[in-house]
Order: sequence, then structure tokens, then C-alpha cells
Amino acid sequence: MWKEDKIETERGTFQYFFKGSGRPLAVTHLYSEFNERGNNFADKFTPYYSVYLINLRGCGESASATSADQFSMKEAVKDLEAIRMALNFPIWSFAGHSTGGMLALKYAIESPESVNKIIAGGLSASNEYMKHPDSIYCKKNKNNPRILKIIEKLGQKETPIEERRALGKEWDLMSIYNKDRYDEMIKRPNSGKVVSNRLDYYSYEELPSYDLRPYLVNVNVPAFIYSGLHDSQCPYVFSKEAADLIPNATFTTFSDSNHNPFMEEESAFEDFVVHTIEKENIND
Repeated sequence: MWKEDKIETERGTFQYFFKGSGRPLAVTHLYSEFNERGNNFADKFTPYYSVYLINLRGCGESASATSADQFSMKEAVKDLEAIRMALNFPIWSFAGHSTGGMLALKYAIESPESVNKIIAGGLSASNEYMKHPDSIYCKKNKNNPRILKIIEKLGQKETPIEERRALGKEWDLMSIYNKDRYDEMIKRPNSGKVVSNRLDYYSYEELPSYDLRPYLVNVNVPAFIYSGLHDSQCPYVFSKEAADLIPNATFTTFSDSNHNPFMEEESAFEDFVVHTIEKENIND
């Protein structure tokens, strides 16, 4: 289990969960709430980093939002900066997957002096992924009508827990390359409940104009970008595009993965994580 704690900052109180040893690494997702069970993505970094798994504003026992725009990526970066300073870290690394990866890109753009690296994947630097027929979020994708229904049901407070679990499994199965391994993967401790008001802000307020591509060419923060070759949420080409735009980026392909290579190709993903440490040591 992860150790739970809270930190008082100039922007309010934030809840986080800690595990690991090494240099500090912040991990979060744009619209997920974590608990002491940790998170399958964050778990992969704990042998090599001191990992701070953070509940953003409106998640868990972190500060509430006083206005909807506090759920934006820009405001999330400001909150992360307040947390970093309250923890007395002059600099730290940041890792995120999916919209957490998009937040990593935003962090590198907004506060490059505060992160010595970003580790991010399963992402897109723009809203173009929503128009790609290989994405389940595109209207042209055969799974799109069902995924929209799943998201709607998960956003309803009255949806029973057993139905939520079934819906979550269905969503997961759309994002796994080797579906026969699902039961094995799901046994591991994990958290990351969808926070509907944060998801709604991202979907209806931020996503329509989301495009970080013009800014990435000026990002000099070391960036370790990755993608599953068969990613059905943010297709492979979009993570690759982001890596190509960032001058100091490396790109890693996981050929036998869909959206979650940290679970689908664990050994290869561990090698990837080790590489992020080795390259930092070389640069030191």
C-alpha cells in the first residue's frame, strides 16, 4: 500500500500518496482520483524514484474548486507548482499517462525550470486524435457509440458499484491488445476513479481548442515519450508527433500494446523506466 499524506500550499491543501526511493517524481492524471492502493502506472516508477501520486483539485481530499476553470491544465500546473514548492523541491520530474501525459506536455511548456524531465505516453498534443478513425473517441470508430454510453453512465452518481465495475471492464477491454491477459492484469492493486466534473471540463471546455503543438518546438526539457503501437484511445501517430516536435525528446514504441504498455509489456516498460534514470545520470 501507498502512504497517504496531505500538504498545505499557497493554493490550498492537496492529498497525495507516497511510495519508493530516489529522486522525486510527481505522477497524476487529469481527471482521476487515487487512494492508498496506488496506481498501475505509478507503481512502475517506485523502484527507481520517490513517487508522489497526487490528487488534483476536486479529487479525493484535495482542495475543492471555486470555479470550473480551476480544472484546466494550466491551473493544474499552478497547483503542481504549489505542491512542489511546499515539499521544498527545487526541481522534480513529472510522469503522466493519457491525459496525464497531456498534462506533462503542458507542464514542460508552462514551467520548464521546475521539471528536469517529463515521462509521458498514450497522449496527443492536440484534439486531432478525436477525429482519427482508429480512436474509440472518434464518431467514425465502431466502438464510439458504446464508449459514449459508458462515459455517460460512469458520470451518473446513481450508477451502482457493480455496474461501474462492469462498465470499467468493458472500457478497459477496448484498450488492451491481448485481451486474454485482462483477468491477470486486473488482480493488481490499483486506483484511479473517474472524477466526472474534471472529465466534463476537459471534454467540453478544454478539448475543443486543445493544441499544444505550436509550443512544443520551444520545449527544451528532456522528454521520454512512449506509445503502444495499437493504441485505441490516442492512436500511435499522435504520441509520435509530440516526440518529433520536442527537440530533446526520445520516443519508445511498445509493439505488443494498446493503450497501457506499462501493464501489457511490463518487462519492456521497466527497461524504459530504467533508461530514464540512466540518461539522467549521464547528463549529470
